[in-house]
Amino acid sequence: MLKTLGAHIREYKKASILTPIFMILEVLFEMIIPFLMASIIDKGIEAGNMGHIYKVGAFMVVAAFLGLLAGLLGGRYGAIASAGFAKNVRKAMYDNIQTFSFSNIDKFSTSGLVTRLTTDVTNLQNAYQMILRMCMRAPASLICAMCMAFYTNIRIASIYLIAVFLLGIVLFIIIKITMKYFNQVFKKYDKLNESVQENVSAIRVVKAYAREGHEKEKFDTAGGNIYKMFVKAESLIALNSPIMQFTVYTCILLISWIGANMIVGSSLTTGELTALLSYCMNILMSLMMLSMIFVMITLSIASAERIVEVLDEKADITNPENPVLEVTDGSVVFDHVNFRYKKDAEDYVLKDINLDIHTGETVGILGGTGSAKSSLVNLISRLYDVTDGQVKVGGRDVREYDIEVLRDEVSVVLQKNVLFSGTVLENLRWGDKNATREECIHACELACADEFISKMKDGYDTYIEQGGSNVSGGQKQRICIARALLKKPKILILDDSTSAVDTATDAKIRKAFAEEIPGTTKFIIAQRISSIEHCDRIIVMEDGMVDGFGTHKELLENNEIYHDIYESQMSGSGDFDEPGKE
Repeated sequence: MLKTLGAHIREYKKASILTPIFMILEVLFEMIIPFLMASIIDKGIEAGNMGHIYKVGAFMVVAAFLGLLAGLLGGRYGAIASAGFAKNVRKAMYDNIQTFSFSNIDKFSTSGLVTRLTTDVTNLQNAYQMILRMCMRAPASLICAMCMAFYTNIRIASIYLIAVFLLGIVLFIIIKITMKYFNQVFKKYDKLNESVQENVSAIRVVKAYAREGHEKEKFDTAGGNIYKMFVKAESLIALNSPIMQFTVYTCILLISWIGANMIVGSSLTTGELTALLSYCMNILMSLMMLSMIFVMITLSIASAERIVEVLDEKADITNPENPVLEVTDGSVVFDHVNFRYKKDAEDYVLKDINLDIHTGETVGILGGTGSAKSSLVNLISRLYDVTDGQVKVGGRDVREYDIEVLRDEVSVVLQKNVLFSGTVLENLRWGDKNATREECIHACELACADEFISKMKDGYDTYIEQGGSNVSGGQKQRICIARALLKKPKILILDDSTSAVDTATDAKIRKAFAEEIPGTTKFIIAQRISSIEHCDRIIVMEDGMVDGFGTHKELLENNEIYHDIYESQMSGSGDFDEPGKE
């Protein structure tokens, strides 16, 4: 874990080295001041020597200034090092997430990744700054103050050792119990983020069903759980303060009582007693600081482990050693393909799939919910790898291609389409970043999107809100289809992506495909037979298997499932999941 995180210090090594150096210098200058103060009292004030007071006083001013300067520089370099470290860790996590396949992403919840990129990295940043500054300052201050105290008077300094020992035991017990609660907090943060994310992304559904009260209750529950954990932890940590004050006041009383007797007996001077009291505060406050450091570091360990999980996660799907850099055509072959999402799963999602699709062919895919239609087409662009068998594109196994090259040639339009913040043009150019305005307009004309975009106030410069919240579902689908067409792919997959458009618009889009991209192999997943009956061939999926494969006419004659669906939909009694009436 340390090696993984340490690699991200990189260009901030200088700041990471200078910070503890300046913190140690600050401590050294601070430790000199009580010693100089004792000299002023004993050799200046009591002796009436003003020259000595001025001389030593000047040294004290210089020491204080240098200590202040060292502290400022330590703080500055500490901020640079910790903020830079956090920036590198966050970037490394984000970059690694971009390499994840769908199976990798399935291991982490979206809310969990958000928590790791925000809260966990912030905890690690604070801990790193604490390590560079306080982890150097507190031990150095403790050791230096103890050495100076023993140098001043061994008998009184022994009181510190007893206090430090007892206080250390108590603080260790508090920290150990507290960590149990902190380790549970992050899972609660995941739940909180999940609640916020779901509510914001589905706010229309929440309002449509008047479920604001339920969502508030769910958020309050998640927030309340974090509150309870922090209250328990912070209540224990709060014991540090009264225990520390009790120890400090006890030490002051003992030092004052013993010191006064020693002054009367001429074995201790007033200046030395003043210095010992200053060192007492330094020692005990350093111990207090150390206890907080341990809390912060232990808290950050839980965050660090969660961060390293993401950093160490290796993409399941990677490029071969010598990848193929060109997809020759849009032919697709499924050769005895079996597939399951998890290696240890008992059942296959897809079972013994054998298909041979020719370049330029339009293939419809029909099947009920859970029949693995989307799983089938996800294998074409290698969003997942097959468990057994082969999927070939352009006559080559998809695992032989460079991933980026393959996905550039396979354009996918999902049912649940995603638009990003930016103008309509900026969203369209996800398909081709170099596309001209005219090419974007032409793609939108093919997707029947130009008819509503041109009516918008700013046309193609209209700003799309986050998630496309200011356009309808059908409009969103058509923009996404246009975006896919701009890629000029060899294979186009429409995963139920015309479900939100009317039948007439659906027919226009299909006609445009046939006329404008005849050489592109097209897969159309649909629930309506009217959307796929004109396809060259149609695949009927049932329980992860191909139940039928042929033309509309052939399936009507030979496939019972297809025939039943057709009769059901033509009679107007329902869709795929609602069988026709007898």
